[in-house]
Amino acid sequence: MAHPHTKYQDFEGLREQAVALRRAGLSRRQIRDRLHVDNNDILNRLLEGEPPPEWTKRPNAKDDLRGKARELRLQGWTYDRIQVELGCSKSSISLWVRDLPRPERKRTPEESSAIARRGQEATLQRRENERRHAKATAEQAVGELSDREVFLTGVALYWAEGSKDKSYNRRERLQFINSDPNVISFYLHWLSMLGVERERLRFRVSIHESANVSAVEEFWADLAGVKPSEFQRTTIKKHNPRTSRKNTSEAYRGCLTIYVLKSADLYRRMEGAWYGIVGGAARRPD
Repeated sequence: MAHPHTKYQDFEGLREQAVALRRAGLSRRQIRDRLHVDNNDILNRLLEGEPPPEWTKRPNAKDDLRGKARELRLQGWTYDRIQVELGCSKSSISLWVRDLPRPERKRTPEESSAIARRGQEATLQRRENERRHAKATAEQAVGELSDREVFLTGVALYWAEGSKDKSYNRRERLQFINSDPNVISFYLHWLSMLGVERERLRFRVSIHESANVSAVEEFWADLAGVKPSEFQRTTIKKHNPRTSRKNTSEAYRGCLTIYVLKSADLYRRMEGAWYGIVGGAARRPD
């Protein structure tokens, strides 16, 4: 069968070459480039019936799950039962078994709903396990930090959360506020590494009026390693009834502001280092 384009007039001869190359282990791209076939429809016809070589098949971590899902579907299992058994999403199951016949429904709606709930729970648990594993792996990969790494991390953290100097309002001093205890702990460690004595630190809590102020002050004071009496007067935020607040649980502890006295030189070092980080990243090859 001849193709209307002169380039593909000897279609059968071209097919013989394509098949020979395919059986020799070449990929579609290699065959296309070797025979100068730039039409995918023509290439499909040339290779019709010829399976791809094993090395071109991309590894799929879900091959075993897919095979098991198909096996269970052929046994008459529903998507919900397969989801409970394998812990994978129904969308994946549907994709894997869509060419197989649908099993006859033998359950009541209540039974099907119960199975669906268990399937959803199994999927959520699997995702939670994956989430925890990913976080734990990343945490372990960090390992020990050098002083330089801690310094640069603290610089980036301060630039994101700390008070900055403005050309129209000179405030060259370190003033940092955050609600995350881990962030506060790291910042205090950073200051200590820079040689800042605790005597130069001042603390202030900011929190909504509905909170237990004294308990919150004790929490932050314990974290900072000082007495609550050393804190400046707490800033109480009035609640606006027209807004919907979500930070109302017992874990809500407001924000802690940390001021560093006589810190103009430290601020300038921090800002200079930040722009050094920016410039260093820009100079890296893509």
